[in-house]
Amino acid sequence: MSDVLSVNREHKDTVFRMIYRDREELLILYNALNGTDYEDPEQLTVTTLENAIYFGMKNDVSFLLDSRMMLYEHQSTWNPNIPLRDLFYIARLLEKYVNERGSSLYSSALIRLPEPRFVVFYNGLRNVEDDFILKLSDSYKRTEGDPALELKVRVLNINPGSNPELMKKCRTLREYSEFVARVRKCVKEEASLADAVERAVTECIREGILEGFLRSQRSEVVAMSILEYDREEELKKLRNAEYENGRMEGKAEGKAEGKAEGKAEALLLILGLRGDVPAWLKARIRGKTDSALLESWLMAAADTKTISGFLDKTGLKPNEKESRMDGMPVL
Repeated sequence: MSDVLSVNREHKDTVFRMIYRDREELLILYNALNGTDYEDPEQLTVTTLENAIYFGMKNDVSFLLDSRMMLYEHQSTWNPNIPLRDLFYIARLLEKYVNERGSSLYSSALIRLPEPRFVVFYNGLRNVEDDFILKLSDSYKRTEGDPALELKVRVLNINPGSNPELMKKCRTLREYSEFVARVRKCVKEEASLADAVERAVTECIREGILEGFLRSQRSEVVAMSILEYDREEELKKLRNAEYENGRMEGKAEGKAEGKAEGKAEALLLILGLRGDVPAWLKARIRGKTDSALLESWLMAAADTKTISGFLDKTGLKPNEKESRMDGMPVL
C-alpha cells in the first residue's frame, strides 16, 4: 500500500470539538446560551454525524435537548456560507431522525420534528459584532418578500472581551477563548509553530486555563492546535493571494519544510500515547517532508488507540533495513 492514506485533508478534529465531546460541558454551554438550568447530561442526546463532511469540514457538534436539535460550530476563519453548509447538514440529521423512528413521509399523520437551531462561535481576526445573524437568503441572487426557504445562524464573537455575560456564565468557553488567544500570541514570539503551541499549553496549565483538559489531552491538543493554525494560515493565504508565482517559491518551500517538521513531532507525540513507537517508525516519520502525508497520518493516529491500529490504518510496515533498527526478523 502507498504511504498516502486516503483521507480528506480537511477532515480533522478541533480543540473546540474535543472539549465539547464532554456532555457535561455541552450542557453548561447550552444553559449559558438559553438561560436554562438543566442538570442531567443524560437528557442530552448527541446526534453529530461522524462521517458527514461538507465542503471538507465536519460539523463540530449537534445534539437533541428540550425538543430542539442544536448545531454548534466553531470558526476561526470568516465564512459567510455557514447557512448553506448547515442546510445540507440539517437535512441529513433530520433524515436520520425520521428513519430511526420508522416514520413514513407518506403517512397521513404529521411527523413531529425537533426545532433546529444553529450557532457559530467565532474567534477569528475579523472585526465582527458580538452577536448577529447570518441568513441563507443573503446568498440568493434574487429575493422577493418572505423567502420560501430560510435558515438563520446565530454568530457569537468569543474573542477575549466579547460577549462578557456569556463568558461569565460559561467558564470553559471563556478559557477556550483565552487559550486560542495565547496560542496566537506565542506563535508571534516563537520561531517554531510546535514550540509556540507547547509553550501556550504549558502557560495555560500553569495559570489554570483549561487546566484539567490540557493536562489529560496535552499531546492531542498540541497536534490539533498545530493543524488548526496551519489551516487558518492557509485560508488567509488563499483569500489574500499573498504568494506570487516564482518570486515567493523559495520562501514557500522553506515554510513547507518547517510545517512538515512540526507535524512530524506532533504525530510522534500522539503515537507516544498509544504505546512504544518502534525506532523504524520514528525514523520514517522524521524523514518525511510531505506535509499533506504527515497530516493524513496525524488523522489516522487520532482515530486509533494503539500503534498496531495506526499501522493497520496507514498500511505502514518496515522494510528490510528498517526491521534491523528494532531487531525484528526480516520476513
